[in-house]
Amino acid sequence: MAAPERSISPPDAGPLDRPSGPTTASTRKTAVLIGLLFLAATVAFIFADSLTSGVLGSPDFPAGASTQTGALATGALLLAGQFGVVGIAVLLFPLVKHHGEALALAHIGFRVTELAASLFYLAVPLMVIELGAGLRDGTIDASTSASLGASLKAQQGVATMLIYLVVTAAGLCMSILLHRSGLVPRWLAVLGIVSYPTLLAGCVLDLFGVVDVTQGVGLVALVPGGVFEVVLPIWLFVKGFTFPVHTRSQAIPR
Repeated sequence: MAAPERSISPPDAGPLDRPSGPTTASTRKTAVLIGLLFLAATVAFIFADSLTSGVLGSPDFPAGASTQTGALATGALLLAGQFGVVGIAVLLFPLVKHHGEALALAHIGFRVTELAASLFYLAVPLMVIELGAGLRDGTIDASTSASLGASLKAQQGVATMLIYLVVTAAGLCMSILLHRSGLVPRWLAVLGIVSYPTLLAGCVLDLFGVVDVTQGVGLVALVPGGVFEVVLPIWLFVKGFTFPVHTRSQAIPR
């Protein structure tokens, strides 16, 4: 007599679909914080550079620097917002390290270098404040103010170029990691991947004296990156991160 047939049921292995990482809800605060740091750093530098350049662009600015202390001090304080760029890389690291740990570590390194370049820029408004005070109380000779002023303008230009070059490297690392991980939509990550090489091209042309990325047609090199650095934080505020879900096949024992 044949043995009765027995049905084979799948084991209690749980659902087929499992998220590859933390859920969006569990990282919502991280996404918002990264967005805040990113937007704060971008906006702070724009206003700080505008205030500082407004003073240094005046004819014989050292002589009138003492009357521009408020603008210079505000610019210096705004540049303190650049400390947040390191936080962007540190917060992003655990979310993207599995998609390229060396690249994620390089991102942190470039953000630290960006901060160092920003501090080099920060010295400019602070030194102009001291120059103006020295000219006012007579501790700095007026005959040397022109050469000192030219040196400070040169330092501002070098610091700005260093910031742009390091931002290019850091932003490209971040955009590639975002593309690999799928934390943001593909089109947004691709925008970053395209934007930063465009900035790099502008910086190279500036170094060879073809354009000036701080004015005129050279500003075109800043547009794609500027769009990306505004859209990305807004996306993180509204949508947060997206974690792709992988389907895992379930084995049925014989």
